[in-house]
Amino acid sequence: MSAIQIRTNLQSSAKIHPQIRHCFVFLELFAKEGGIQSYIKDIFRAYPEGSTADIFLLRDAEDCENPYASEGLKFHYFKTQSLGFSRLKMAIALFKYLWVQRPTHVYCGHVNLAPLISLLCQSLGIPYTVMTYGKEVWEKLSIPTKLSLGKAQAIWTISRYTRDIACAVNNLNPDQIQILPCAVDHEYFTPGAKSPELLKRYGLDDAKVLVTVARLWSGDIYKGVDVTIRALPRILKNFPEVKYLVVGRGDDQPRLARLAEEMGVSDRVIFAGFVPTEELIQHYRLADAYIMPSQEGFGIVYLEAMACGIPVLSGDADGSADPLQDGKLGWRVPHRDPEAVSQACIEILTGKDQRCHGEWLREQAINYFGFPAFQNRLQQQLLEHQSSRSS
Repeated sequence: MSAIQIRTNLQSSAKIHPQIRHCFVFLELFAKEGGIQSYIKDIFRAYPEGSTADIFLLRDAEDCENPYASEGLKFHYFKTQSLGFSRLKMAIALFKYLWVQRPTHVYCGHVNLAPLISLLCQSLGIPYTVMTYGKEVWEKLSIPTKLSLGKAQAIWTISRYTRDIACAVNNLNPDQIQILPCAVDHEYFTPGAKSPELLKRYGLDDAKVLVTVARLWSGDIYKGVDVTIRALPRILKNFPEVKYLVVGRGDDQPRLARLAEEMGVSDRVIFAGFVPTEELIQHYRLADAYIMPSQEGFGIVYLEAMACGIPVLSGDADGSADPLQDGKLGWRVPHRDPEAVSQACIEILTGKDQRCHGEWLREQAINYFGFPAFQNRLQQQLLEHQSSRSS
């Protein structure tokens, strides 16, 4: 079913009132790439046709390439050489906009903006929602931020794990929180043959290939690349043809390379470095298993791998419980346990479990996390806010 057909079906059952105007406020959308940015872009792709919204962007410049601007989506940019001046400039413009336009609802795109949004919206009687993603709400928030979350009509987050941790650490009301999980672009991430060119480039001919796609930053060791390297010796005893392809770059790569040498597996670990988005799918398709024993707010990479028909391994105490559907679609193990990782990898490479069946795996992932499902959830949550405002 095409995106146009999906949108038509949704609008036939429920419509956003044409006089409804939403306001979104984000830190940045185009200045850098990342999971948050991809999530926001999906919101604009799924935004109901015929509805109108104004989008305020603190750190994006007006000359950025923006394929989402339209008659219904109007973007306002506030990037200057001084971040403090940018914030002041946006705050003034936002207050004027809220005073004059009186949008139906304001969506605050990051907890760091929540105190400002709360101050402006509370003073003008405009309801607002705060969007959260992961680790930014896993630790104690400042008192002003916590108060602003408490006064919000709703809090959106991407996984049950982030909801539960945020509520426990910051004493938030779970009834306030609505889950809008990430979506996978299943029309782009599809199964396919391993690229002969990439097999040759990385020396992977006749190899069983484990793949991780992650930033290799020293502050992100929770991604679990080091744990997977430690698990390799035992995996190799069962599958001596295994190689581990790490896609990503960062300042932690030298430490990981040294670890591979210490573990005697340096000839089995290949660091691919940065891979452009347009080549990412070909790298997923190299995998016999996608391995990332991590601590994620959600973990879109697991969905991307599953949409390519690749079995996955994640940590067992994070937001990956949602894309892996509590283990129904993949292996979940203690994220710092090389023994558990090696055992699960051996099971995956043996290939007897249903979770290794690529066609079934892709179908299950898309049913719940494909773009049509995301669009439907977004539509319904916008309608709920519309109904609560009019009641």
